[in-house]
Amino acid sequence: MTHEPLEIRRLSYADLPQVIAIERRAFPTPWSLAMFVLELSKPSGICLAALRDGKMVGYLICSRYDTVWHVMNIAVDDRMRREGIATTLLAHLFERADEPGEQYTLEVRTSNAPAIALYERFGFRSAGLRRGYYHDNKEDAVIMWRVVEGGANGDGWVAREQRVARRTTA
Repeated sequence: MTHEPLEIRRLSYADLPQVIAIERRAFPTPWSLAMFVLELSKPSGICLAALRDGKMVGYLICSRYDTVWHVMNIAVDDRMRREGIATTLLAHLFERADEPGEQYTLEVRTSNAPAIALYERFGFRSAGLRRGYYHDNKEDAVIMWRVVEGGANGDGWVAREQRVARRTTA
């Protein structure tokens, strides 16, 4: 089956009815409209919409907190999963935000193996658990981090290709 190419653009307030519809089908405890409005109102955030044939098929919300990007929410229309939409959204986020030393974090359900695998492909690595993080069933969340290579001192954990390697200075 051939798919039309995705259009990735900035998420807008006008998109929120479609976002809420996807959100409610995607998550057992969906975000409220107010939560999306708050995230869209932050000037430092990156909020992306994925459209196919002009129809919303996914979105990404990423907020900036001090020196760290927090990937807050990624969702894809449940009828269009496994078509590379989340991968494309993440790739666009990193194209816009990656700089040497940039840091990203996120939480993901321990049971969400496909999402964990996706994040690992982009260089995220597990850094611990948040016990009972999800309110609906008290499931733990895996805390994941990604650090872009080439920080100020050239030392630290770096994401490159499909592994995390310890850089040392010579």
